[in-house]
Amino acid sequence: MTAKDIDALTLTVIWNGIMSIAEELGITLRHTAFSEGVREGDDFSTAIFDRQGRMIAQGNFSPGHLGSMPYVVQHVRDYFPEESLKPGDSVTLNDSFMGSGHFPDVFQIMPAFLDGSIIGYVANSAHQVDVGGAAPGSQKVHGVTEAYQEGLRILPVKLVKEGAFDEDIMRIILGNVRMPDKVRGDLGAQHGANLTAVERLCQLHCDHGTELIERAHDVILDSTEAHMREALAKVPDGTYSFEDYMDDYGEDTDPIKVAVDITFVSGSVTLDFSRSSDQVPAAINSYINYTRAYAVFGIKVFCDAHFPQNAGGMRPIKVTAREGSFFNPVFPAPSGGRAILQIRIFDAINGAMAKAMPERAMGAFSHWSNPNIGGTDDRSGRPFVAYDVILAGYGGRHDCDGPEGMSPVMNCSNIPIEVHETNNPIRVQRFEFIPDSGGDGKHRGGCGVRKDIELLNSCATLSLLGDRHKHQPYGLHGGEPGHVGETTLNPHLNAEPLGSKEIRDLKKGDVVSIRLSGAGGYGDPKERSSAAREADFLDGYISSNKPS
Repeated sequence: MTAKDIDALTLTVIWNGIMSIAEELGITLRHTAFSEGVREGDDFSTAIFDRQGRMIAQGNFSPGHLGSMPYVVQHVRDYFPEESLKPGDSVTLNDSFMGSGHFPDVFQIMPAFLDGSIIGYVANSAHQVDVGGAAPGSQKVHGVTEAYQEGLRILPVKLVKEGAFDEDIMRIILGNVRMPDKVRGDLGAQHGANLTAVERLCQLHCDHGTELIERAHDVILDSTEAHMREALAKVPDGTYSFEDYMDDYGEDTDPIKVAVDITFVSGSVTLDFSRSSDQVPAAINSYINYTRAYAVFGIKVFCDAHFPQNAGGMRPIKVTAREGSFFNPVFPAPSGGRAILQIRIFDAINGAMAKAMPERAMGAFSHWSNPNIGGTDDRSGRPFVAYDVILAGYGGRHDCDGPEGMSPVMNCSNIPIEVHETNNPIRVQRFEFIPDSGGDGKHRGGCGVRKDIELLNSCATLSLLGDRHKHQPYGLHGGEPGHVGETTLNPHLNAEPLGSKEIRDLKKGDVVSIRLSGAGGYGDPKERSSAAREADFLDGYISSNKPS
């Protein structure tokens, strides 16, 4: 199928229509969700698939979910062939291997029926605030040695049958989570959002006809593939490599090697993570779907950032890692804390691509933090989980400084302090940039962020999920690395350093101070202008306007 088979105007209307459905699906989910992470933090994603299970359009949300969704839908279709599905059915799963790499990400896939036949599928994923397991929030790293300790594992199952939730299955789910009200609310929001998308997709088919839209699908996918191959062909053929290290996978453990070899050949690319460390006995491994998702994202950012993403754009990209390695573990390897790897996958790709496309690369990101504080709320006697997303700076680039307080590679948002304090027995004492933390350079790396959280409850459990306490975010092309981060318990009273992936019991009045690393700089610091240093000094990003 070629573009000549359908006129450009009609193709544009159909293509934009499908993309708008994916976006509306996400907006509906955001506005109806119960949990802070989904409603305020945007920790969800959406996509639209054709009758063959090919991803035609995705919402502008998390790459980790979106890059995994094509394989999620494949698994759903394997479990539930077309003839086994009925209008109003919805299939749910959260399996780490089939999904996006950890149990909290719960997918719902709904077939769209028109005149008794499936015309496509709509899909969304939302990070559930808790799915059981060893600690509130289901993201404990150290001490978790197999997936069975991480909470409720859901293989593809019809949670909704002909429009009605299967209450037997729902009881099993809700009986295994700490926050049943929020989990049920978010599951309902996911279902409702999918219903809206199905209605819109059916209307689009009624407006243009299924035959024409299916022709458009072929053109969309082929055009996107051709565009991606053209972009990849602009990178000089060859292999570009990079390696870095994660701090550890818990107290008294070894660093984890993160390595990638990227090979470009005539409009195609292979990313191989096989030189990375072996899988580890802690909940931080990256299943291949998650590795693949962020690898594809990284290549797209460098080579074809603005063209719409779909299954066609993924065809020229191959992602591999040896079986049993950190980026392709063997089940039941635990993976609950894999969220922090998204930055490290991208940073490894960025470091390699800096050799091929130096003007598009940047210093390494500040690392983000994803702490969970949970227990039983003294005020209500009900469980609570304060799920947080703490974001810091971007690396410096060839033409500008790294911005501060931005979502790195997952399109999430800082959850407002007022929301945290309203819904959980905590108080945020400080939330501020850390001066002098960004790497110096012609273009400075973004500052790290400090957040001090006080527990107002009698007790709670803290699960930390972070990194870059030992290994600095690298600078590029003469830029200096960002400063390392640290986490401290009670910084103003008997200060106790905590590991980046530690779990700790808290008591009333305890304060956890999370201080994220700064991002790497770009270019020789001697080339930074005095005006830029003066502006940084006045803004409080640095404590002196003199070169370091």
